[in-house]
Amino acid sequence: MVLSSVGQKNLNVLNHTSVMLNEVLEALKPNNTGVHVDGTFGAGGYSRAILDQGASMLWAIDRDPTVISASNSIENEFQGKFQLLQGCFSNMEKILKEKGVKSVDGIVLDIGVSSMQLDQAERGFSFMRDGPLDMRMGPEGQTAADVVNEMEEEELANIIYRYGEERASRRVARAIVHARTEKSFKRTLELSKVVKKAVGGPEYKKGKRQIHGATRTFQALRIYVNDELGELKRGLEAAERMLAPGGRLCVVTFHSLEDRIVKEFFKLKSGDVPRSSRHMPTCETNISEPTFKMVFRGGKKATESEITINTRSRSAKMRAAVRTLAPSWLGEKKYD
Repeated sequence: MVLSSVGQKNLNVLNHTSVMLNEVLEALKPNNTGVHVDGTFGAGGYSRAILDQGASMLWAIDRDPTVISASNSIENEFQGKFQLLQGCFSNMEKILKEKGVKSVDGIVLDIGVSSMQLDQAERGFSFMRDGPLDMRMGPEGQTAADVVNEMEEEELANIIYRYGEERASRRVARAIVHARTEKSFKRTLELSKVVKKAVGGPEYKKGKRQIHGATRTFQALRIYVNDELGELKRGLEAAERMLAPGGRLCVVTFHSLEDRIVKEFFKLKSGDVPRSSRHMPTCETNISEPTFKMVFRGGKKATESEITINTRSRSAKMRAAVRTLAPSWLGEKKYD
C-alpha cells in the first residue's frame, strides 16, 4: 500500500467540513494564551479553527502519514504556532513531552475514521468502492485482509458482533470462511458482496435510512484492525494527565461503542457514579476526588441545519469537560 500517493489526491483542507465545529469551539474556548492539542488532525479543520480563534500554539497529532500534505498550508499560515506530530493520540503524553510540553489548556478528539479516508478507495475502508482490503489508519500492523483470511470462524464472528453489533455475525463469519477456501480475500468489494449476501435482504432499515448490509462488518473490522476502542480509552487517560487545571477536553464520537466509553469515562472522573444507599454510611476513602467537571449534561448532537449540509454529522455526539485541580487517577471501573 503506497500511502504517499493517496495523500496527494484527496487531503484538501478547504474541501473538508469538520463536524460540530461551532459546538467544539464553544466548549473548548481557545484563547490567545492557550496551548491546545488536536489529537486527530485528519484534514485539519479543528486545528485551523482553533488557531483562527487565537490559540498561542496548536499541536496536532495523527498516525496517518497521508495527512502531512494537509498540514502544510496551516503550518505556512500560522508559522511558529502549529506543528504536526506523527503518532497515536493515546501516546500524546510521550509525544508532547519529547517536545518539552508538560501540560496543555485544551484537547479535542474526533474519534473514528475520517471522511477523507472513507473517500479513498485505496485505503480499503469503503464497502462501496473497490480497493485493497486494508483499513489501517497507519502503515503498520495487520490488515483487514489478514483478519478475514486467517482468523478462526468463532473469533471472527465475535469481532463482528462486538465491534459491529451485527446480529448475523455468525452467519457472516461462516460465509467468509467458506468463501476464502476457494479464494483469499484481497479486495473490498469481494468481501462486501459475500457479507451482504450472508446478512440477507437488500439492506438494513434504521429509521428512514437504509443501511448497506456490509456496514456493520466493515465497521467491526476497521475498529479491530486499528484497536480504536483501546486507543480511545488510553487517549482519555492521557488527556486527563496532560490537561492543566481549567483545561478542557472535547470528544466527538460517531457510534454508540465510542460514545459509551466517553460517557462512562466522564461519569467516573466527574464523580457521577452511584452512591451507597442513604440508609448506609458512605466510605469516603473509596471515592477519589473528581478530575473533571462537565461543561454540559449528556451528549450534544449536531443541529438539523448542519445535518442537512453535512450528512456525516447525523450520528455525531459531543461531550466536553473541564479539568479540576485534583490529581489524575486510574479508576478500577471499566468504562466500556
